[in-house]
Amino acid sequence: MATEIRLVRTDKGEKGWTFEVQLAEGESKTSHTVTLSHDDYQRLSGGDVPPERLVEESFRFLLERESKESILRRFDLPRIGYYFPEYETEMRRRLK
Repeated sequence: MATEIRLVRTDKGEKGWTFEVQLAEGESKTSHTVTLSHDDYQRLSGGDVPPERLVEESFRFLLERESKESILRRFDLPRIGYYFPEYETEMRRRLK
């Protein structure tokens, strides 16, 4: 069963954005809070896509590698690269 990704931008501050992300597989759901700075957004996406697309694609990347229950509940988006060194390169490729 495919995991449904729902995200809502809850804050656009001076330094970046905050998103609430829900992952659902049938009745099973998890919730995650993700922050993304303007600088990280530019580095990861080149500014060519909306920040929501970067966050959604980042969760697709994570779900290819681990279960939704294993994903941190609160994190800064670039933290993914700490666990998966290929993350930044893969995001640039996917978002072209």
